[in-house]
Amino acid sequence: MNDLAIGVDIGGTKVLGAVVDLEGEVLARCRRDTPAQDTAEIVDRIVEVIEELRAAHPSVGAVGVGAAGWIDPTGSTVLFAANLAWRNEPLRDHIQARVDLPAIVENDGNVAAWAEFSFGAARDADDSMVLFTVGTGIGGGIVIGGNLIRGAHGIAGEVGHTMMVPDGHPCGCGRKGCMEQYASGNALVRFARTIATEDPDSASVMLELAAGKIEAINGPTVTKAAHAGCKAAVAAFDRVAYWLAVGLADTIQNLDPQVIVVGGGVVEAGDLLMVPTREYLREALAQRGRLDYAEVRPALMGNHAGVIGAADLARKR
Repeated sequence: MNDLAIGVDIGGTKVLGAVVDLEGEVLARCRRDTPAQDTAEIVDRIVEVIEELRAAHPSVGAVGVGAAGWIDPTGSTVLFAANLAWRNEPLRDHIQARVDLPAIVENDGNVAAWAEFSFGAARDADDSMVLFTVGTGIGGGIVIGGNLIRGAHGIAGEVGHTMMVPDGHPCGCGRKGCMEQYASGNALVRFARTIATEDPDSASVMLELAAGKIEAINGPTVTKAAHAGCKAAVAAFDRVAYWLAVGLADTIQNLDPQVIVVGGGVVEAGDLLMVPTREYLREALAQRGRLDYAEVRPALMGNHAGVIGAADLARKR
């Protein structure tokens, strides 16, 4: 096994690459913008990142790529990506042909989950964990028995698209009432704007930060207002925490993992989200009596989770 591998994290706006060692340490980074609607140019940017990193670290032995989309079980083809122009794209073959290194392609939630399990918030778990990434939407990844669970068709771990509310708020996936519509960053903003509309007095701090315009309320505005004690902003976080806890409780009942890790941009709010989430989770699982259940922890790997997890999975495969 080579000590060094390259991990590449592909998002809608950036291609981030890094050289990662056996301990999960990032030794070098490289970034390019993502030409999201041109598949050939996306591959070009990935190759540029890999070649720049490899020039400084020629002993790199493998490349792992994390992409936001559905990946086939062999880790070679992007079946579908909502925010990128990939449809049945043989991305692994394109990369291997260009850089002459063994490569894998994996879902971005899966690589982040592997990073947290191997090096981050769940590194002390020897068996199982589930990651919920709470950002604009909700992604995730599942590790059971020390193995990343991909599913028969490569799309396991889509925790954000489990149903919370039958016939509820429409979701971008085509269903209604998904967890993503009630426990994500987008949901936080929607809740905050609704509360500000119905009870503007409780939202005075938030509205002041948004120059009095409800439509200008965004995630950072809600977070800043909540830290300042704005009742409406705190209430919006409380609603998100309730629905997040519902999803965590269902996961615990289904999988009984050792640890649940909550990551993503919304988690940067800290106790505003984590404290009420844990409280609602205790209420949801009260019927279990004194039985133990998964500890819920904030993610530790931050923006490097994708590159670290992708690199480690590539090295191990």
